[in-house]
Amino acid sequence: MNLADDFISLFFPRICYACGSSLYKNEETLCTYCMFRLPKTNFHLDSDNPVSRLFWGRVKIETAAAFYYYRKDGKVQQIIHQFKYKGRIEIGPFIGKLYGDYLKDATLFQNIDMIIAVPLHPKKKKKRGFNQSELFGKGLSEAMGVVLDKTSLYRKLASNTQTKKSRYKRWENVENIFAVKNQDKLTGAHILLVDDVVTTGSTLEACAQALLKVEGVRVSVVAMAFTVN
Repeated sequence: MNLADDFISLFFPRICYACGSSLYKNEETLCTYCMFRLPKTNFHLDSDNPVSRLFWGRVKIETAAAFYYYRKDGKVQQIIHQFKYKGRIEIGPFIGKLYGDYLKDATLFQNIDMIIAVPLHPKKKKKRGFNQSELFGKGLSEAMGVVLDKTSLYRKLASNTQTKKSRYKRWENVENIFAVKNQDKLTGAHILLVDDVVTTGSTLEACAQALLKVEGVRVSVVAMAFTVN
């Protein structure tokens, strides 16, 4: 940082979005302690993991993983709350780059052709100002050297929030609301489908079903976090 940055930091201190501690000059978004101590899943190393199992018998997924465990009142919940509802949009690409550095070397996630984020309905995106999954995908794209496709998968209808819905109600809420355009662009591609938080997998399942209608498409899934009790 230069003198101007130091002056600005007096009034707008740079803090870790996980724990609230002040960041040192060489730190960004997360402090070094949280960078290493946040609860990582390591699911990208094992195809038989809890995220993959969500889709067994429901939709054909090549492999699936999530970066962190998401627990109520935990630091990961704090980060994602800051990201989605407080407009700290720098969190998405930052976490995406961190996870992308792991995925690019993971055997299970080789030969990815493109990244597609779970889309928001245009009205919701306009209200929020951004698509959190797309920002996470941007970071993954940069780290993995894989193109981020922002247009081929879209949401036909707005849906209600998934919070507090049962597994069946979550699935019912998103059934048949996603569709694909530019199918020729996707034909034969191995797509990495990304979301912010995966709980029951219903939204990702609905997206995957739409993508798998395209000839030769294969789908793998990653999320920033996986909800656990």
